[in-house]
Amino acid sequence: MYKQISSTQNPLVKELLQLKEKSRARKKTGLFLIEGQREILLALKGNYEFKKILFTPEIISISELENLIDINSVECIEITLEVYEKLAYRSSTEGVIAVAKTEQLSVEKLNFSTSTPLVLVAEAPEKPGNIGALLRTADAANVDAVIIANPKTDIYNPNIIRSSIGCVFTNQIATGTTIEIIDYLKSNNISLYTAALTENAKNYISQDYKNATAIVVGTEATGLTEEWLNSATQSIIIPMQGAIDSMNVSVAAGILIFEAKRQRNF
Repeated sequence: MYKQISSTQNPLVKELLQLKEKSRARKKTGLFLIEGQREILLALKGNYEFKKILFTPEIISISELENLIDINSVECIEITLEVYEKLAYRSSTEGVIAVAKTEQLSVEKLNFSTSTPLVLVAEAPEKPGNIGALLRTADAANVDAVIIANPKTDIYNPNIIRSSIGCVFTNQIATGTTIEIIDYLKSNNISLYTAALTENAKNYISQDYKNATAIVVGTEATGLTEEWLNSATQSIIIPMQGAIDSMNVSVAAGILIFEAKRQRNF
């Protein structure tokens, strides 16, 4: 028999609600929630450590749970549908939530398997949906790392996990200040190509991305800070043919990243 929780007022449920809703609680405890079978499988593939599994038998059977995870390796707790609906973030759910440990996301923890890594850098993205889309783009292109400079929200925000459809676990991710990241990239001889509409910006197609490369994108509202522009190997632009001079950051990142992949023959 598994431990059972039937009340939404249970102390553990209250703690988990804090992890769901508060960045401060995630940072303090070093824990976060993962909802959904696909996301849990991807986190397992990414070697995340699980502390607890909560499941509701009304939605997921024991045999399905056993197919998802080694139930002998982690504490499993049976919860009622009422408790599950209190903890679940999505309306369409799969009956299982994991409590996992966060990872250290310092740039010093990055480990490249090639001497010519391709890195995507995003400075100060605010919207979880944009961050999730960037992570999906990075996963699709199989970039060597995604680095978030001056993050406005923590990576383990449930909105980011949901919008990335679990790609937060499939990418090698680091965060830090703009200065820390510029210093790291330069010390590792990684060229910086900044997506920015500057006087000396060149068409993105004209550049060579076959060596160690970082594609750097900023927010749609304010673009990149002067620190990035002053440190750039080259500013690049995607020529626009319509009435506006910018596009969604994840779309722009996708165009630039896949041009680099094209040059590298994928």
